[in-house]
This record gives sequence, structure tokens and C-alpha cells, in this order.
Amino acid sequence: MMNRIYKSLIFGILLSIHTGAIAAPKEVAPEERVPLADPFILLHDNTYYAYGTHSRNGIAVYISNDLKEWHEGGLALHKKDSFGEKWFWAPEVYHINGKFYMYYTAEKRICVATADSPIGPFKQVRQEPMHPGKHVIDNTLFIDDDGTPYLLYVVINKGFSIYVAELEKDYMTIKPDTETFCIRPKQRWEKLEGKVNEGPSIVKHKDTYFLLYSGNGYHSQKYGIGYATSESIRGPWKKSPDNPILQLPRKLVGSGHGAPFYDKRGRLHYVFHAHYNNEKIHPRCMHISRASIKYIDKREQLFISDRYFTPRLVK
Repeated sequence: MMNRIYKSLIFGILLSIHTGAIAAPKEVAPEERVPLADPFILLHDNTYYAYGTHSRNGIAVYISNDLKEWHEGGLALHKKDSFGEKWFWAPEVYHINGKFYMYYTAEKRICVATADSPIGPFKQVRQEPMHPGKHVIDNTLFIDDDGTPYLLYVVINKGFSIYVAELEKDYMTIKPDTETFCIRPKQRWEKLEGKVNEGPSIVKHKDTYFLLYSGNGYHSQKYGIGYATSESIRGPWKKSPDNPILQLPRKLVGSGHGAPFYDKRGRLHYVFHAHYNNEKIHPRCMHISRASIKYIDKREQLFISDRYFTPRLVK
């Protein structure tokens, strides 16, 4: 334990000195925060777009030039253009070949919609789920170095486990017979309140794949972030002994389910949500931390700094 704390302290010092960690703005009151759970940030044409779980009518988008101040952009996806009537969760948006693809969950089924703009309107061409399973959530896209697209997602069956499958070149259709198991809850911190591995995302560094995920139930104040590594997108995956790498950072509780992204200077960050406050879960709000991969103790390790900052919603 002491060795882990020591390494975290050293990492924080190095991050501040060598990479210019973002200076946190003034304290942001809960009612002034960006009300997004399961947040995802897209950088496109020098502008940031944030999507997340929030609206009952679809998927909302928020817009920023500097990550610190955000403006409402309306509904990027309306439920009339989507499969499902409720539970619009965990959207992620990618720009591919001039088109924008939104991967999201509706009624515990994974879907994909497209648009010509990052603010939408996104429309689901075939208003049906991508996967036949009735309890499949949290789909995320990963395109490997050879151009092969993969979809990671969570299957709920006596717990929450993560799977990966290859996609056809349309980025919308799962290739038959390619589904492969990745990870399930095994570490103690992932099973405190429910058996949960969810919110997957991938960062590839050199020849190593880093699978970030959330563990424990989202309603728990000890919801957190962990990661596993592999030499192949299909696994086998090995969970880090340092997990959770983000849990109860400073004053936040219920911190988890986010996504990695690069800022305008090419620096890696992780956006995540936390509970509204210590007594109230909803609405969950968006926070941002610096992230980094370092070679320590003869292995590549992924860090998320607890020196987060909280974006402000400007109306």
C-alpha cells in the first residue's frame, strides 16, 4: 500500500513539472456544473463537444473552446430518430470519413446513429439494436492500427462483464461469430455493491492495449476506475494490481464511467462523472483529469490524476 501511495505522489509531481498539469479553475458549485453522466468528449475542428447521459428525450450535446466553460447545444439525438423510448445512456461520437457516428444505449440495448455534424441531428438508419442481447449496454468504438474497427460493450448476466467484437466496414454491423469475452468482476473493489465492470474504453500505447473500465455499482460512493492490459484487442486481459486508479478523488464520490481523449495540445485526459454531492447521486456531473502512461517497475502503467477540474456550464 505504501509503495502504491508513494508512486502516486511521485507521478503527481512529475505530471505537474514535466507536462504542465491544468490549473484548476475556481470552485464550481454543483448547480453550475455540466450535468452529464457517462461523459464523452470529442475534439473536432478545434472545438470540444461533450455528450452524456442526461436527457429523457435523447442525447444532449455541450460545446466548449477551452474545456473549462461549456454551453448547451441542444439535443444531438432525439428519441424520434432512434430505437427505444427511454434510458438514453453513455453516448460516444467519432468522426470517420466525413461522417459522425454516435454509439449509445437505449432501453438497455446498444445502438448507433449517424449525422453530418457533431451537434446532429443524429439519426439511426435502422432503428434496431446492434446486438441481439436484451441487456447489453455501454458500446464503445476502437479502430486498430490496421484499420479494423471493433466494438466493446457490456453484457449484463449475473453481473456486468465486458466483451469485444469486430465490426464490418460500415462501422454499424457486428461481424458474426467474432464476439470475445474480455473481463468480469474479480477484484474486491469491483464487487462492493454489485458485481460490475462497465463503461469500457481503449487506449493503445505502442504494442499494449489498455482497457479502462468502471467497477462497483454506479450508486456507490466507492464507484471507481480500473484498467486491464493485453497484447491483443481480443485478450487475454490482465487487470492492474494498482486498481482502482481513480476512486474518491479529493472531495468527489461516485467517480467513474468516463472516456479518454486528447486535448488541442495532444495531451491525454480522462473525463468522468461523479455524484451531485455526498448526499445526492443525481444529477451526476462532469469532471476532467489528466492521464498518462508511464513505464514504472518494469511495466507500462496508466495513471489518472486526482487533481481533477470541474467544467462550468455558462448560460
